[in-house]
Amino acid sequence: MLQLGNEKQLLKQYYAGQQIPSPNGGFLMLLGVRRAEDGSATAIFECSVSSLRYDVKIPKATRAERKSVKDDVDAGLDPNCPRHGSGHRLVRAGRDLICPSCGVAYGKV
Repeated sequence: MLQLGNEKQLLKQYYAGQQIPSPNGGFLMLLGVRRAEDGSATAIFECSVSSLRYDVKIPKATRAERKSVKDDVDAGLDPNCPRHGSGHRLVRAGRDLICPSCGVAYGKV
């Protein structure tokens, strides 16, 4: 798989739900997200024009993101993904609370 440059900008577009332009023309379509053991994830995209596949590393949760999720859980709320915003609830996977859209673990249950 190929790596994309300017990953920070791509991730911002991905979190916002925007279409991501492909380096070959067309757009990148999300094929899936692979969760890693360290709490990070890898998003796999395919170009709509060339069918080339690209992967983007999604960094693990920051301390501030984990704290905001913990505060929501302690308050009895259903926490949302700190990166995707409201409407993207975290789900339980084992003992972790993960975002199904980005695959990142934001807390423990």
